[in-house]
Amino acid sequence: MRDAFHDELNALNDRLVEMTSLVRSAISRATTALLDADLQLAESVISQDAEVNRLYAEIETSIFELMATQQPVAVDLRVAITALRMGGDLERMGDLAEHVAKIARMRHPDSAIPPEVRDTILEMGQIAERLVTKTGSCIANHDVELAKELDDDDDAMDRLHRRLFRVLLSKDWAHGIEPAIDITLTGRYYERYADHAVRVARDVVYLVTGSRPESNSAS
Repeated sequence: MRDAFHDELNALNDRLVEMTSLVRSAISRATTALLDADLQLAESVISQDAEVNRLYAEIETSIFELMATQQPVAVDLRVAITALRMGGDLERMGDLAEHVAKIARMRHPDSAIPPEVRDTILEMGQIAERLVTKTGSCIANHDVELAKELDDDDDAMDRLHRRLFRVLLSKDWAHGIEPAIDITLTGRYYERYADHAVRVARDVVYLVTGSRPESNSAS
């Protein structure tokens, strides 16, 4: 019975890793759709978010069943509760990638991103991919040291977020209110995506060590 229980815990870990792969693909494709005004790609991100939601629902169901039938305690309970938290953060990351794709769809056939901020948005997308790639490795390998690296990547995302606002508030901004709103929302989506990735990494540290790392990121 206990072997089956631990097999199910391992299956939860596998589902979480699969979720990181899905939300990494989503943010990558959403970024490309946004910058290239690619409607088909944007639609694919939006429709495939259902798969992320499905995996999270499976994780929720499995954890509730385990808690009802196995009554886990100590480390096993920590694994179950932490998996539920991580799944929630990853599901939210999928939603945020979907939000980016919806901005691309809304402005098609035009690009929502003016030339002045294209490089910044591209870099934010690259950092988002790097963060979630590391997150997947953290979950798969219970890698505490790698998990601690994500704060630095999150700091880089925050700097880019602030750069966007400097451009938007510049007296040289010539694109009006609607593009400014799009860019404000887009920057927020990437910034929050990074925050959720860091939250997942911090949960990996908690899972392995039993204590949470001190950090001013991903509050």
